[in-house]
Amino acid sequence: MAEQHQAQDQHEQTAEELHELKRIRREKLAELQAAGKDPFQQVRFERDHYTTDIHEHFDELEGKTVRLAGRMMSKRIMGKASFAQLLDGSGAMQVYVRRDDVGEEAYAAFKAYDIGDILGVSGTVFKTRTGEISVHADAVALLAKSLRPLPEKFHGLRDTDLRYRQRFVDLIVNPEVRDTFRKRSRIIAEIRRRMDAQGFIEVETPVLSTAASGASARPFVTHHNTLDLDMYLRIATELPLKECIVGGLERVYEIGRLFRNEGMDAMHNPEFTTIEAYQAYTDYNGMMALAEDLFSHCCLAVNGTTRITYQGTPVDLTPPYRRLPMNDAVREYTGADFLACETDEQARALAKSLGLAVEDPEATRGRLLVAAFDAFVEDKLIAPTFVIDYPVEVSPLTKRRPDAPHLVERFELFICGHEYANAYSELNDPIDQRARFVQQAQQRQKGDEEAMMIDEDFCLSLEYGMPPTGGIGIGIDRMVMLLTDAPTIRDVLLFPTMKPLKDASAGNDAGNQAPETAASDAKAGPEKIDFSNVEIEPLFRDFVDFETFSKSDFRAVKVLACEAVPKSKKLLKFTLDDGTGENRTILSGIHAYYEPEELVGKTCIAITNLPPRPMMGIDSCGMLISAVHREAGEERLHLLMVDDHIPAGAKLY
Repeated sequence: MAEQHQAQDQHEQTAEELHELKRIRREKLAELQAAGKDPFQQVRFERDHYTTDIHEHFDELEGKTVRLAGRMMSKRIMGKASFAQLLDGSGAMQVYVRRDDVGEEAYAAFKAYDIGDILGVSGTVFKTRTGEISVHADAVALLAKSLRPLPEKFHGLRDTDLRYRQRFVDLIVNPEVRDTFRKRSRIIAEIRRRMDAQGFIEVETPVLSTAASGASARPFVTHHNTLDLDMYLRIATELPLKECIVGGLERVYEIGRLFRNEGMDAMHNPEFTTIEAYQAYTDYNGMMALAEDLFSHCCLAVNGTTRITYQGTPVDLTPPYRRLPMNDAVREYTGADFLACETDEQARALAKSLGLAVEDPEATRGRLLVAAFDAFVEDKLIAPTFVIDYPVEVSPLTKRRPDAPHLVERFELFICGHEYANAYSELNDPIDQRARFVQQAQQRQKGDEEAMMIDEDFCLSLEYGMPPTGGIGIGIDRMVMLLTDAPTIRDVLLFPTMKPLKDASAGNDAGNQAPETAASDAKAGPEKIDFSNVEIEPLFRDFVDFETFSKSDFRAVKVLACEAVPKSKKLLKFTLDDGTGENRTILSGIHAYYEPEELVGKTCIAITNLPPRPMMGIDSCGMLISAVHREAGEERLHLLMVDDHIPAGAKLY
C-alpha cells in the first residue's frame, strides 16, 4: 500500500524517490519470475466482453460470467476484500476481489499488484449496494507488469511537453485524449465513406519525388543511395493525382502524409495529413459543394450536430457557406481597394499606408492584396467562408477567370480565423502551365525557397490533354482540431514532431536515467560554462532617474500559446496570461532562436504598460525581456524565463 500511495503523489516526488519505486517494482517482477510466474510469458487471454458491453447491457448480463482484460488504474484494499478499477479500450469497470472467492494465495498475489499492471479478470456481473455496475471476480491473472508508476490519478499528466513526448502515458491517464483519437479515426472513416459514395476512388502516389512541386513550401531533402540522387519528401499530392485525371480516372482522392520543412506552431506540424481530391468535368464551385458536404457530415458523425463551439466560439457548419472575393474582404475590413490600383507602384503605396512592411521593391498588386488579407482579414473570418478570386501571381496551378485574367478560380475555406481547405478550377493549358512554372523557378532563383520547381512529367501529361477539373486539398488535422475543440495541432497528432531534449539518452526526467548514469551526473556537479568568447554591449553611462524607471511595469507572464506569425520569418506571436484574467498578445522577433512549441507553458518577464504597437497587422501589447550578447562573432539571445512557481501577474521590483 505504501508503494501505491507514493505512486499517487508522483508529482511531488524527487528523482530519488521515483527511482526507489521503480526498484521495488523490478524486485516484485524478479520474485514472480523466480517463482515461475513470469507475467511476460503470458501469450493470450480469452476476453469475451468489453467494459462498455457490460454497462450498456447490464440487464442481460447480470449474474452471468464475463472475462475482461485491461489496466488496473486504482485499488482499494479492505482486509479480506478489495476493489479495483480496470481500464480497457472502451472504458472502465469496477472489479470486486474477495479472498474467499479467488483463494488465499491468489488474493495475496492480487494485493501485491501495482497500479498500471495489466490484468485478466473472470467473474460475475452484479451491482453494488451503491448502485455501481461491477464484476465480482472469481479469478485474476497478471498479464503484464508495469515497471513505472503512473502519474497521480486525480491530476493526470499536466505537463503538455511531457504529454506529447510520452503520448502512451497521456492516453493511459487522460480519457479525453483517448476520445479525441477515436473521433479522429471516425472522421477519417467518414471522409472515405462520403468520397466512395460519390464515385471517387482512393489511390496512392509517391512520397519521394525528384521535384518538390504542387504547393508553395520548403521541402525536406533526402538522398537515394542506389541511384545517387537527391530526392524530396512530397509537399503535395496534387500533380500525380492530376496525372491520374489525364489517364482517365475521373474522380480520385488520396489521404496521406505531406512533409514541409517549415516552422511549428499551434496550426502547423512538419508532417501532417490531408485529403486531396480531383474531379473531372467540374470546377471550383463543385469543390465548394464537396467541402460543405465533408465538413457538415463529419461534424454530424462525431458530434451529432452541425452546430458546435470551438475554443469558446459558436460555429455553425450547416451549408451553405458564405462566398467572399478576396479584394472585397480586404476592402470590408480596411477600406483599401487594391484592384482599383492601376499600377504596382500605387499598390505598394497603398500597402504602406496600411502599415504593411513592403520588403520586396517589385511586389505586385496581387501579392500585396494577399499580404493585406493575411494581416487584416484572415483572423476575423469566424463563420465558414469561402474566400474566392485570388490573384494569379500566388496561384500557379489555377485557371484564370475568363472575365478577369488577373484573378483565378480559386478558394480557401476559413473557419474561426484559420484556413481549412484550398481548391481550384485546375489549370489544364500546358503552355500557360509551363510559363507559370518558369515564373516560379525565377522566384526560386531569387531566394524564395517555397517557390515551386518545374515538374517535367506533369507538363508532359498536360500535353496529352486534361479535361476541365476541380481539385481540393483539406487539412485533416485541422478538421479534427475543429471538430474535437482541440487548441493545437499537437493535440490531434498521436506523435507530433518534438525538438529532441538536450540529452536524449537521459529521458524526460532524472527518473528515466539508468542508476549509474544518474550517479555519475550527480558527481559531475553543475555544468561548467565557458564565457571566455562572450562580448557584451557596454553599459549605459547615462543615468535614468528612479521615478522614470519605476513607471515601467515588469510582470511575470505565463505563455498560454505561441505561434509563428504568417509571412514573417522572425516574429513569434505569444498569447500570455498576465494575471488580469484577459489574455495579452505580444510579438517578439526571436523565431531564429526558439521554436514556438518549446515556449508554451514557460514563465517569462514582460513590460506590460507599453502602448500597443502594430506589427504585421497585429497589435503587440508589451515587450518580452531577453538577454542578448555576442559570441564568436554571432549574436546570441536567451528569452528570460523564471521559476514556474511565480504566478502570472507577479510584479518585479
